Amino acid sequence: MKKDNLVLKSITRIAAWVATATLATGALAQEKSNFSDAEKKEMRGLIRAYLLENPEIINEMVDILQDKQAAEREKKQQDVIAKNRDAIFNPPEATVIGNVKGDVTVVEFFDYNCGYCKSMFPAVMETLAEDGKIKLVVKEFPILGPASETAAKAALAARKQGRYSEMHQALLNHKGSLTDGLILQIAEDQGINVPQLQADMKDKSIRDIIDRNRDLARELQISGTPAVFVGDNFFPGAISKENLKIAIEEARRK
Repeated sequence: MKKDNLVLKSITRIAAWVATATLATGALAQEKSNFSDAEKKEMRGLIRAYLLENPEIINEMVDILQDKQAAEREKKQQDVIAKNRDAIFNPPEATVIGNVKGDVTVVEFFDYNCGYCKSMFPAVMETLAEDGKIKLVVKEFPILGPASETAAKAALAARKQGRYSEMHQALLNHKGSLTDGLILQIAEDQGINVPQLQADMKDKSIRDIIDRNRDLARELQISGTPAVFVGDNFFPGAISKENLKIAIEEARRK
């Protein structure tokens, strides 16, 4: 009976430790201190034998832990969205494409040198054209090197010439990596005054927008591009046209 109780007690505690990711931490050491040395030795043997006979329990524990962590991340993210709703969905820099009064807002954090952003771009623009009631907020989030930052500054500076949308689309439509020289050539091809653009790119307000976007991405636990919000629902990575449409309809029903 004593042995059976020890087995049950040991398994219950090890499940709790694994589920809460405290294995080999101070918390585990404190739990173990409740046992005598003899009990600890016997417990390790019993637990090892039990897990070898029932290895599937580890996968169950990992699934529980991952579900818990995902729920915690989502809760934190929703709190950040609530706190920064205007900055996310109605940014002062007005980097909006599509219907500014749309009934569903799609927000995308992107990098002009991101291959996944480029591959997803046609589906996003097709969806905007077909629907007509979508507001697309694009968040400049250059994370792939200096050329990405130059591209973001050029696009944001193009707002002063009323050409943000054209510059944004031309940069994302470009196949392959961007360079500083190529970015300026693309601007010229769009009929943008390049000397004025270069001067506007040095404006501190441009740097501030990029910094705010990076701070916001950090709070939202976004580390890569693309990262998409459809309403309050988050989609890490590229989203297909079909799934984007489904997400938009779900957002409309809320």
